[in-house]
Amino acid sequence: MKNPAIDNRVTAMTGTRYPIIQAPMGWIARAQLAAAVSNAGGLGVIETSSGELDNVKLEVEKMRQLTNQPFGMNVALSYVKGLNIIDFVIEQGIKFVTTSSGSPDVCTRDFQDAGITVFHVVPTLEMALKAMDAGVDGLVVEGGEGGGFKNPSPVSTMVLLPLIRSQVDVPIIAAGGIADGASMAGAFAMGAEGVQMGTRMLSCAESPVHHNYKNAVVNAKATDTVFLNQASRPALRALRTERTASLASLGSFDVGEHMANLMDVYFGGDMEAAIPLGGQVAGRIDSIKTAQQIVDDTMSEFYGIMAALSSRYTAQQP
Repeated sequence: MKNPAIDNRVTAMTGTRYPIIQAPMGWIARAQLAAAVSNAGGLGVIETSSGELDNVKLEVEKMRQLTNQPFGMNVALSYVKGLNIIDFVIEQGIKFVTTSSGSPDVCTRDFQDAGITVFHVVPTLEMALKAMDAGVDGLVVEGGEGGGFKNPSPVSTMVLLPLIRSQVDVPIIAAGGIADGASMAGAFAMGAEGVQMGTRMLSCAESPVHHNYKNAVVNAKATDTVFLNQASRPALRALRTERTASLASLGSFDVGEHMANLMDVYFGGDMEAAIPLGGQVAGRIDSIKTAQQIVDDTMSEFYGIMAALSSRYTAQQP
């Protein structure tokens, strides 16, 4: 690894070389992808939103065979109700957890008592303050330009991140629109100490999704996503296809109906079979890289930009 390690609160809490976190995409964020990210110096994260906890347990076992580096787990609270998820996560020996899609009140204290660090995903200032009241260790601040299930009233990372930073003092991981060192440097300038990448990691070489899905990301323009189901919940941001374009004018619809064949998109490559989730940052992704290349290139660019900014602007100070 050619780039210097970063020493800040996020790397101290994750145990990683770099504060680059892979997003916990359902069915996708499993050992094949997560281990590649952890081995690259970032933090691979195993998903639970699929609800397939027996398979998730097997993926955790695979992770320990594929990497000796730290990794985490996401707990998508709304999708794992009734599955005794707190005990399940504790039993896996995970030391870093992100929680999402629900109130962290139900699990934060139990996780922390078991020695687990908890970051909660928030799309608004109000939710960030509620998470603080629950005692979380940090926040994943998720802008509305990111892919996946979203708040119906999206706020961009550039507005949301500095707003939340002005109100809290815990470490923040920025999510939404992050794909490289430039976006990481921008996030750090606005108060983040780490970044989370979803669409960028979805399209990386080790991602298990079909090459048609990866190519759709690479070929997308910045305007090739649609924000769907905004009059209901969950809203979601997806890549533009014939199906999603036809849904864009609907204020609400049955998300379950249009996600029923999601595996045919993810692993069969039929981009019209369901709703292919993706963020606006797809418009900035022009190639498929390995996780190692993504992390290395991100850190090289990050350091270069930070040095150039410091040299150009601080030198002008009297």
